[in-house]
Amino acid sequence: MTQLVATISLVVFVVVMLLVGIYSTKKAGTLEGFFLGGRNIGPWISAFAYGTTYFSAVIFIGYAGMFGWNIGFGSIWIGIGNALIGCLLAWIFLARRTRSMTWTLNARTMPEFFAARYDCRKMKLYAAAIIFLFLVPYAAGVYKGLGTMFSAIFVGADPVTCMFIVAALTGIYLVLGGYVATATNDFIQGIIMVFGLVSMIVILLSRPEVGGLAAAYEKLSEISPQLVDFTGGSSASFLITNICLTSFGVWGLPQMVHKYYAIKDESSIRIATIVSTLFATMIGCGAYFTGSLSRLFIEADANGLPNVPGGFDGVVPSLLMKAMTESVFSMIILSIILLLLLSASMSTLSSIVLTSSSAVSIDLVKEVHPEIKPKSQVLLMRFLCLIFIALSFIFATANISFIVNLMSFSWGVVAGSFIGPFLWGLYSKNITKAGAWAGMLSGVLVVGGCIVYFTFTAGFDTAKSMAPIFGVSAMAVSVVVTPLVSAFTKKYSEEHNRKVFADLA
Repeated sequence: MTQLVATISLVVFVVVMLLVGIYSTKKAGTLEGFFLGGRNIGPWISAFAYGTTYFSAVIFIGYAGMFGWNIGFGSIWIGIGNALIGCLLAWIFLARRTRSMTWTLNARTMPEFFAARYDCRKMKLYAAAIIFLFLVPYAAGVYKGLGTMFSAIFVGADPVTCMFIVAALTGIYLVLGGYVATATNDFIQGIIMVFGLVSMIVILLSRPEVGGLAAAYEKLSEISPQLVDFTGGSSASFLITNICLTSFGVWGLPQMVHKYYAIKDESSIRIATIVSTLFATMIGCGAYFTGSLSRLFIEADANGLPNVPGGFDGVVPSLLMKAMTESVFSMIILSIILLLLLSASMSTLSSIVLTSSSAVSIDLVKEVHPEIKPKSQVLLMRFLCLIFIALSFIFATANISFIVNLMSFSWGVVAGSFIGPFLWGLYSKNITKAGAWAGMLSGVLVVGGCIVYFTFTAGFDTAKSMAPIFGVSAMAVSVVVTPLVSAFTKKYSEEHNRKVFADLA
């Protein structure tokens, strides 16, 4: 019965996604239309596009399972940080200026923004290379956990089949409708995510293993006081590191900043800010809260680890299969949660792939072949979207050690490379080309230097476990060195600054 309900839900979901892709085709004929939706995306769709890109299936399967199991209720602070810093403050400080300045500079991508803002063609090429090298492997990580969930519901099913469904469906609607299809589907997927998560929490709290919120607090405190310590207890520093990485990191990720480019007007930004923050609060806090309840459903082994297949990745799937297969209603909700995970993965994947393809077709190819026609660029972007989705699928299923290791550090490298030059570039006229280069090189140099040092002194596994610390360090260095180097290097002319800040005076 569980499989039947899940199959019907999956078929309906696939049909809706494809219809949106077909409907959006007519709006994606131009380069501006395909990549930015004609810069005419409304506030609600922009907000949901931002939120669903933010939260992939990794948060529900990997992070919620691991942090919820180890830290308990304190892990909810990650969701709060994501909502307040990654959404509310990000929209307040970045959205209006990004939209205005990219419009003034006629920049459609982050590399184009850097090239125009700092009058440096090489910076554009470097930024495009960073995006291409690190976002495509990062996209492979989006598939993480989906195979585990599919195998739990469809007993005996090949996990690779799930990944192929995600890749194929995302590729079809993205190639057909570009950003309009992606944003529209993100809105639909966001509604599914909210409904599925709220329903899941209600059912879990009503289960006899939990017995309500107060009872859950008492039962978890009996297992370990750490699990009900909202400060994070002994894991406080680890918690703060992950809050900083996942909350401030999105300020420098091109697939997130892209949403500010496409929103139709400044009056829409206020609504989008509120909606995206509420969405992130519900999804982020709800995911980690669910992971915190796992201790009440799953036994620990002799080492204190979850006694389920797949380790921490199997925590949430095992929790849901135990709690939500006893009635038709709960099985319907379970099928919606399956769609929630698919939605979270496809929205993130489509945004990453669209950003990666633009880095090649708009930023790299345009430099090598400047006379390329816009229509040819659209065709090239469509082709590259398919190629990049195929590559991410191959990387995810082939388990290539180099790619797997690259995935662990990709977030920190990309955010660390871009956050300083981007943030300061929006606000300060005193930032120089040398300062921007110093900030942009930070991502690779800091993360790379830390990897080399800790690999030789403590081993690569230790270095890999410290990836969040490396990422936060890279972002901090980028934000600090950009204005510091600028203070001692040649400034831009008043004429250049007037052009850049024309609509922000």
